[in-house]
Parts: sequence; structure tokens; C-alpha cells
Amino acid sequence: MSLTPGFKKFVALVGTVAVVGTGYWAWHSGKIGGHVPGSTTASAGNFTAPSGGSAPAAPAKASDHDLTVSLVSFHGYAPAIVANGNSMTTQPGSIYSKLGLNANLIIQDNIPTLTEIFTAKTAQCAWRTSDFWAQEQPNLRNSGLDAKAVMVVDNTQGGDAIIAKDPSIKSVEDLAGKSVALLQYTPSHGLLINAINNSSLSGRKKESIKLVFINADEGTGGVRAAFESGKVDAAVLWDPDLSLAVRNGHGHVVYSTKQATNLIYDVMVCDQAVLNSPDGHAAVQKFVAGWLEGVKAAKANQDLAVDALMNNEDMFRDLGNKEGKPFIKGLFSNLLWTDLADNARILGLTPGGTNNYERVYHEFDGIYREAGALANPKSPVIDPAQSFDYSFVKTLLASDSSAAAAAQQETVHFSGAGLAQATRAAVTKPVAINFSTGSAELTAASRAKIDKEMVPFIQDNGSAYVELSGNTDSTGSTLSNLALSQRRAQVVAEYLVKEWEIPAARFKVTGNGSNAPICVEPGTNDGLSLEECRAANRATRIAVLTR
Repeated sequence: MSLTPGFKKFVALVGTVAVVGTGYWAWHSGKIGGHVPGSTTASAGNFTAPSGGSAPAAPAKASDHDLTVSLVSFHGYAPAIVANGNSMTTQPGSIYSKLGLNANLIIQDNIPTLTEIFTAKTAQCAWRTSDFWAQEQPNLRNSGLDAKAVMVVDNTQGGDAIIAKDPSIKSVEDLAGKSVALLQYTPSHGLLINAINNSSLSGRKKESIKLVFINADEGTGGVRAAFESGKVDAAVLWDPDLSLAVRNGHGHVVYSTKQATNLIYDVMVCDQAVLNSPDGHAAVQKFVAGWLEGVKAAKANQDLAVDALMNNEDMFRDLGNKEGKPFIKGLFSNLLWTDLADNARILGLTPGGTNNYERVYHEFDGIYREAGALANPKSPVIDPAQSFDYSFVKTLLASDSSAAAAAQQETVHFSGAGLAQATRAAVTKPVAINFSTGSAELTAASRAKIDKEMVPFIQDNGSAYVELSGNTDSTGSTLSNLALSQRRAQVVAEYLVKEWEIPAARFKVTGNGSNAPICVEPGTNDGLSLEECRAANRATRIAVLTR
């Protein structure tokens, strides 16, 4: 997808909120999507613990272990600690010990770049969100290095969200003229850009949204503080600050990864030099296998996962002491620890499956290039297939028939009752699908438009019900417009069901005729001519409905 000329201005820095204090903490730890411009990159182990905690010792060099892995304080990585025997170093009798791997997990909440990590040999593998990995791999190659993602470790499903204070802000379109706090070039930024790009807002209204980029040193705690203090109208946050803000009654969710379940993934990325080495490749294979076994153990005993976090990470120890263990456990419901079957499904390793990871990598490469996130904007575009080494997951899948079978099962169920309850449109995307006058037959060009503009949007929002509405301009009779718009919307739904195997139960099909204009007629709207205004109203719209 591409940004409109007006929206390019929208992603420019419009200001920084000065926040007194740092909210709960300056969550410079947590799932910040890579090294954020303006933050300080320190060497491994140069970490200032929150009040009440102790700074960990500088980690050993990667060569002291079979594999050293750089993480941050985030609950998505609890399965690795569980697999290591509730420790950052491999304990006797642990999952990793039984696999013959000596794993060293280090916390680097200062988030050094992969170039820094691999050059200093601080670690051989590191976490990355899939969207930021699309930003960083070109920079890594520019430095003469390379790496590959080796597995998907979690999938946020409600743990990232756009939230607002004003109850009248019910959809992404309602953000027009409002201010939104967030961290620049993080999953929050990508989520917001993706949502606004897919909204029905005009270019001028997109421009009217004021982005307030909080200083990276303040972290998501600074975003939450700006939001709760009323300095901004809305914010984009991830857990735990997201859950804290909503729980405290300071805001409500407008749009989140509870709908956009196929948009934000965490992956483990390993140095290509390590992957090319027989010993390194074997160690990474054990690492992937152990982590996925840790997922099973953590899912079977979530209290064990809570203890693993609190016993090994200062942030979660303090959070648990302040908010209670049930709060930490509650965070797990907004995030999926991805097992082997989930990896196969996300990576499209099932017959006829969709590779959602590669689709997201490609989407965010385009989003962040447009937003100016790459250190070298002339960096070559990397084929998403060259960003992931599938051999590790495939090896495990080949010997696990139950996981292979589970990967082919639907994980989200849709029903008529569920559709009836999904009434609020969180975001609405207009798609100009051309029909011949008076016709409801899809042309080749119309089918291509659906494939390019509708299908990825539906795939992003993997758990959402969607409303397909046919719309017309104000010319013609009201009754004929209503009937024709209904037939056209139905034809689009039938195409999506037949050609893309999207469950028919996901779709609410309506014909609005000229009764729900995006652009008010007669006259002009947002500087559009009358004909431009009418053309905007003749679009088929696809709305993401909240469950």
C-alpha cells in the first residue's frame, strides 16, 4: 500500500510532549520495535534497573555458550525462560538441557541494533518484531552482515491497540482532527499507519491527525502518561501499558490486534554466519525446538510462566509486586505464544496456505520506506523469502504429524450469531470496484482490484467479521440504487468466498445506495469537485467489525 501525498506530511514529526515523570515506568524495556531514533544505544549489560530491582551483570560473550540470545523484558518471551529451567542460563533437567543445548538468555532493554549485537558477538540471535525486521535487514546488509528469522515466537492478538478518551471516537475515521501519542517507528507506528491507510478518510482529513512522538527514552510509559494526563486525545500502546490504561478507565479501545490478528508478530533472528556454520545451525535447531516445547509448557501452566518472568526480569518482578500476579497472567490473553502448528500456519507451510509473515514483511517494508524509517532510503528492497530460514520449522514439522494436521485447522470460528453481535465498524476501507452501468458483473479489472486492495486487508484482520457494502452516487432513483448496490456487494462477497476461500459467515452484505455518502453531495467536500465527490461515493466499502 502507498501513502497519499498528504499522508506523507502526516508521518512527519509534529511535536514531542514534555511529560512530568514517566507514568508507571519509562517502558524503554518491552516490545519497542528495534532501536528507536533518539534513544541511546548502550553496550550489553549497561542497564539501569527500575527502582527496587538490581542491575544484571554484564552478560558473558556468546562464545561462552552454545547459543546466546538477546531479549527484552516482554511476556512474549516467557517460553524461552521456561525452556531454560526458569532461568536465564540452562539448568540441569530443563528442556534445553535435555536437548543438549547450553543457552544463555540476556536482557538488553537498551535495544542495540543487530549490527552492534553481531559485530560485538554479544549474541548470535535476537528478538525482533516482524515489522521492524523489515526496516532493519536492509541496514544490516548495508553493514556487510545478514541474518534470517528462524521462527515466529508470538502473535499479538489484542496486545497492541489504538485507544481514545472521548467516547465519540469510535473508529479510526473519528481520529480526524485529533492528537495521537505513540513511539515513532515501532509496531504502534506501523499499526496506526496501516489503519489510516485503510480508512475512508480523505487526504485532507488524514493530514489533520496530529502525531505526537514521545521521546524514546520515555518509552510506552511516556505515551501512557501523555494520554492519561489529557495532553493528547488518543494513543497507540502495547501491553502492559495498554492494559493498565484501559483497566484504569482512562480510555477505550478503538482498533486493535484483536481484529488485526495477522499484523504484528515477534520473530527470532539469527546471524547468517552462525546459520552457515554446521555447529551453529545445529544449535539453532535445538534452540527452536526447545522454545516451541517451552510454549507447550507455558500454555499448560501459565503460573509457571508468570514465575519465570518475575524471577528473572526486574520489570515483571516490580509489576507483579505492584499489580499482582493475576495482572501479569491476564496479559497472556492478548498474545499468542506460537507453537509449531501456529508457525506452520503463519508461514504458509500448509497445502494452499497463506504466508502471512511474508505479506506483513512486504507491507511494512513499504510503510516504513514511505515514512523515512530506513537509515539509507536507497537500501535495496529485500525479497521477504530471503528474510526467513524455513528449514528449522520444516524439520520439526516433518516429524510431527499432529502439528502438521493442527496447522490445517481453522483457529477462528465465524457464525451467524457472532456476526449479529459484531456491529461497530472500527475502520472502513473504500475500494473503487468498477462495474458497467446497470451491471453487477465483475470484470477482470474489478477482480484484480479486489485481489490487491481487499484481500490483504481481510487477511490482516484475521479474526474480524467484515461488512461489504455497495454504494452509489446520488444520481438515479433511490430504489434502483439500493437494489443495484446490494447485488454488487453480494457479487464481491461471492468472489471472495469462491476464489479466496474466505468463510461466507464472515460477511455482512448490505446495499446502501446513495444513503451513506463518504463525500457529501451536491457541491464539494475536502476540495473535491462534484464529479470527484460522486466517484468517491461509488466505491464498494469493506468495514472491519468489532466482536
